[in-house]
Amino acid sequence: MTTAASTAPDPTTATGSPRTVPATRPPAAPRRALDWRLRFGILSLIWGFSFLLIKVGTQSYAPFQVTLGRLAFGTAVLAVAMAVKRDRLPRGARTWAHLTVAALLLNALPFSLFAYAELTIPSTLAGICNATSPLWGMALSLVALSEDRPTRVRVAGLGLGFLGVLTVLGAWQGFSGLDARGTALALLASLSYPIGWIYVRRTLAGTGSSALSMTGAQLFLATLQLAVVTPLFTTFPARFPLLPLSAIAALGALGTGLALLIQYGLVTEVGPTTAQMVTYFIPVIATAAGVALLDESLTWSTPVGALIVLAGAALTQARGKA
Repeated sequence: MTTAASTAPDPTTATGSPRTVPATRPPAAPRRALDWRLRFGILSLIWGFSFLLIKVGTQSYAPFQVTLGRLAFGTAVLAVAMAVKRDRLPRGARTWAHLTVAALLLNALPFSLFAYAELTIPSTLAGICNATSPLWGMALSLVALSEDRPTRVRVAGLGLGFLGVLTVLGAWQGFSGLDARGTALALLASLSYPIGWIYVRRTLAGTGSSALSMTGAQLFLATLQLAVVTPLFTTFPARFPLLPLSAIAALGALGTGLALLIQYGLVTEVGPTTAQMVTYFIPVIATAAGVALLDESLTWSTPVGALIVLAGAALTQARGKA
């Protein structure tokens, strides 16, 4: 989901090498009120339910309106967090220009595509399509990142993952009963994330600003983008149904704002590799939520294909021995 990876690369890997370890023992990390495993589970639930919230929101509001509300509520949460921590916004016109592109690729575009996709496809399928992001990232890294060399295991994972996608879509049945447009939009949304991550890695590494500051600025820019686009393609709602509006508020405040704050804490405490494992739980929760709460249909190919996708995605993240 918003997917959501931090827009500011981890300082230990942003330049390709770790920082120098000081001779003296670093200060102990502050003790968290909740164990990281519990926060990991909460994050998985929040992002897993995000696809259900999108579905509920689009029942009464246009997709662009859902995305605008999501970004606005998420930006508000990060603004409060920045005020509490007295964190400043990034400086420099060049940084803000790159953040504008990152906001489009990592927020405004994929959020809108998923919202439009769920007009015609179930939230379960959207959640599974989201899990293909590591597969797209692996394929793109072979071309865009020369230092990210492929291995046989990772290439095998790429092939296995896309085999899982074909299983979910029921390729042997000729994709019958499948809305091709909605599925394509969801897959394009998942493709937008790794494109954005590669762009950020190439342009925003080593800015000196915190991850919270960078992402807060990015969400703010994405909100401005949707604030310009939305009136051009939608009409102002004549009424505001409470349930869909509450879903949009939860999607933004919890699924975007709070989720990113939890992710920051996990990356700091257990490292980015463990924190990113949440990706593999999202489609499971999204599928369970869609079937249980929205009465969405589920055939055998959906969970089986999803497991194949997740196995392939896990293999694409495998690293060779140094």
